[in-house]
Amino acid sequence: MTSCHVIEDPIKKVAIFGGTHGNELTGVFLVKHWLENGTEIQRTGLEVKPFITNPRAVKKRTRYIDCDLNRVFDPENLGKKMSKDLPYEVTRAQEINHLFGPKDNEDSYDIIFDLHNTTSNMGCTLILEDSRNDFLIQMFHYIKISLAPVPCYVYLIEHPSLKYATARSIARYPVGIEVGPQPQGVLRADILDQMRKMIKHALDFIHNFNEGKEFPPCAIEVYKIMEKVDYPRNENGDIAAIIHPNLQDQDWKPLHPGDPVFLTLDGQIIPLGGDGTVYPVFVNEAAYYEKREAFAKTTKLTLNAKSIRSSVH
Repeated sequence: MTSCHVIEDPIKKVAIFGGTHGNELTGVFLVKHWLENGTEIQRTGLEVKPFITNPRAVKKRTRYIDCDLNRVFDPENLGKKMSKDLPYEVTRAQEINHLFGPKDNEDSYDIIFDLHNTTSNMGCTLILEDSRNDFLIQMFHYIKISLAPVPCYVYLIEHPSLKYATARSIARYPVGIEVGPQPQGVLRADILDQMRKMIKHALDFIHNFNEGKEFPPCAIEVYKIMEKVDYPRNENGDIAAIIHPNLQDQDWKPLHPGDPVFLTLDGQIIPLGGDGTVYPVFVNEAAYYEKREAFAKTTKLTLNAKSIRSSVH
């Protein structure tokens, strides 16, 4: 057992967040169902808490009220003095941190699954924040194997400037789940089924881990963020070109230098620059127009995990 990377404690507390963005309805729908009847998410010896993260935005069916809740879980915002002048989402982030954190504290929840939808053609996506986390690499490997032949992609957002302060980051093990394509404010049965299965497999993995099962060394393919690409703009700052038809819906597919990326109204094609192949994600995501992001460039790499088991036995 010398090669085994032993995780000392079993997982005890898990939260499932829905409605971090109020118009991404699959997570909202599932969490509301599980609040009424949580039988399918219960596992022996595990506390699983479904939670609506941004209830005001959910009620209005909008992404957020004052600012993006999934960007304000940083020390500055979490440490701000409570006042009526704070944006709603900052106040809400402090409440969530109190309930499920505090962030970077041993009392915080072990795992938070944060359920999201994208308008981009990204299929089943798991979002990883730390490339050295053996436990999450093992979990993602288990989910990918369990979902096969349906593909499940892993998006690694570990980056010195592009990583953002997510709601799930207050947990020891943060897991983003992103399923699309689905329009904002809409429910699709196929997307809901995929997300529901991702949670089932994740909870099964935790249960097996808690029961003392050893998971042997594994490797997963991930797509690591390199750069965010804005739309071409005119002198007024308005969008001057749109996603080229050849790129639309081609998330995760290789994009080579010279390939069409944008198209102007007068038919001019703007190709990909640079000297290497990239893999685009969040292509033409509706929520990212305000963030000035047409797509993100990623590079493909392999992450390895040591074998793991809990110390329960």
